[in-house]
Amino acid sequence: MSLKERINEDIKTAMKSKDKIRLETVRSIKKLILEKEVSVRPSGQDTLTEEQELEILSRLAKQRKESIEQYQQGGREELAAQEAQELAILEEYLPKPLSDQEVSTLIDQIVAEVGATSVKDMGKVMGPVMEQLKGKAEGKKVQELVKAKLSGQF
Repeated sequence: MSLKERINEDIKTAMKSKDKIRLETVRSIKKLILEKEVSVRPSGQDTLTEEQELEILSRLAKQRKESIEQYQQGGREELAAQEAQELAILEEYLPKPLSDQEVSTLIDQIVAEVGATSVKDMGKVMGPVMEQLKGKAEGKKVQELVKAKLSGQF
């Protein structure tokens, strides 16, 4: 089942169960997917690739995480709770995140491949790492791990 089909089914289910937050969240995903499809049509692409869908979902999840943080800092716990519910729904569509150990192993492989020896080589490492980890690990966390490995702290 494609992501688009799954979302359509989830919209129907949410409507039947009167789950307002799930319905709004899934509709927002559908809206962004449709917008992205329209934007890529001029290039001859009819549907989105799995990578493009993953990019949309990752961006939405990142926005929710940032909103939660801001609401908590502002003392708006009820809004933070709502964003957390939406984030949980979004995470159902994202692939299972890799553990720190799995990310660390991949970083080690890429550091060896590109011959990185210091923090100055961080750019050489981050590109290939993020390419392979797209949607499977948070960029900020990956950046911290790469920096730690290249500075000899890990």
